[in-house]
Order: sequence, then structure tokens, then C-alpha cells
Amino acid sequence: MKVGILAGGLGTRLAEETETKPKPMVEIGGRPILWHIMMHYSHYGFKDFIVALGYKAEVIKKYMVDYCSLNSSKLTVNLGTGQVDREGSYRQDWTVELLDTGRDTNTGGRIKRLIPHMNNETFMMTWGDGVSDINLDDLLAFHRSHGKLATMTVVRPPARFGLPLIDGHQVVEFSEKPQISEGWINGAFFVLEPQVYDYIEGDDTQWEKEPLENLAKDGQLMAYQYTGFWQCMDTIRDKKRLETLWETGSAPWKTWGEEDEITGDGAQGLYRDSVSPHAVSAQA
Repeated sequence: MKVGILAGGLGTRLAEETETKPKPMVEIGGRPILWHIMMHYSHYGFKDFIVALGYKAEVIKKYMVDYCSLNSSKLTVNLGTGQVDREGSYRQDWTVELLDTGRDTNTGGRIKRLIPHMNNETFMMTWGDGVSDINLDDLLAFHRSHGKLATMTVVRPPARFGLPLIDGHQVVEFSEKPQISEGWINGAFFVLEPQVYDYIEGDDTQWEKEPLENLAKDGQLMAYQYTGFWQCMDTIRDKKRLETLWETGSAPWKTWGEEDEITGDGAQGLYRDSVSPHAVSAQA
């Protein structure tokens, strides 16, 4: 099953970071948040990715093409032939297709462009700026149980500020940035059938508008209610919170172990052992 990741937005509320890179490349713990998202999917066995590019697409392309080289303890480069031999590589057995879906294409338009590459099968979809500890096996089982075209994970958003519980003038409990106990929002971990293509008009379509509204009207949209950890990275405040969780060893979305990060020299990674970067499909 393929996983689509939307990674083409401008990230204007993270302007301090996104002047030189797309938002999915903003780092948490020295790794792009895109890597964190992909590691989570990989932990559940979903290792076939299609990334929808737009704003500063070249930064993500370069990161993927250079991934194995930059994470190798030794490189031997034959300048005459261009062959690169890598030793001590940190690799994942992923396949990553990079599809340029246009700088100004909206979310629905990006999804419509991705669907023809999903082998006419059920696929997963998420945004490139949010992390969660959601059990993806449970999410997929829920989707298969109802037989509708779309499953949307809904979450309770974290509060922007600490919430005091007050009795009279006394604070009897204080929670630092807890999840809000009322209301649900789109958590952007989707499972979709290829027929959602027909609900998207074109590049200017916003997924969260007409497509989801019409899927709901037709009884084809189901909500997977998730009360565990979820956090998007819209602002510098969000980034700092995620950084703190990672640095203190209390990042709930780190569902994988160290053995998942290091697969060794014999593994089949984004590259073969010593070749040009054709194992990564970069489509313009």
C-alpha cells in the first residue's frame, strides 16, 4: 500500500524557517519532520511513499538523492566514472517517488495528481507537517470495516496555552498545553480509495472544502476518532514544543526503535550499494 505525503505548501507561519526550505524539511532533533513522519509509517510496514512537491521542491529532491551518501561513514568516489561506493550506511528499505505537483497547486489538486500513481488501490495520505503516535494498523482496519471511500482521522487539538482549573479564586489543577477535551479537528491521517479522484475538480481545489464536504454529503466519509498524541507544526511555538519533547526523550510519535533507523550495509536502501540515484524516482 502506498503512502502519499503532501509536501508542497509555503509554510508562511514558519517564515523564519521556510525562507530557505519547504516546511516538511524543518528539522526536529536534527532530522526533517518529513523523516519523522516516514519513520512512523515505516514502523507499521508502509514503506512505499509518493511525496507531492511544490514550494522549493529541489530541497526535498536533493535530500532524498543524497540521503544514503550523507548517512554513510565512508564514501569512495570514482570521479572518472561517477560511481559512489558507500560503507557504514544508515538506510531504510523505502521506495520514494518525488512528484512535482506545482508550486501553487492546492491540497485537493495535489491529491488528484497523486492518485494515478497509487496503482488503483487503497492508499494512505497525510500532510508533511504533523506527527502522531496513531496506530496505523488500527486506522486501516477501521477503514476496511466500513467500506466507504474515505477515512479521516479526527483528533482533539492541543491547547495553545496552559489550562488552569479554577475553583473560586484557587487554581486546583494546571495542565501545560493539554489536549482540548471538547471538539474534533481534521488530523490529516487519511485512508482513501482511488475513487475520491472524482470529487476533486482541479489544481485550485482545496481538499478540506468541496471534496470532503461532498464526500460527507454522499455518506462516503468516516471519522476515526483518535485521542492519543497529535501535533502539527504550524508555528515556531509548535516547532519548539516538538524539539523539547524530542530532546528530553519523551517524543510520543517516536514509535520506532534504533534498529529501525540503522539497517546496515547489506540492506536495500534508497539506493543500491553503488550506483547513480535512479532508485529514487524524481518526476518533474
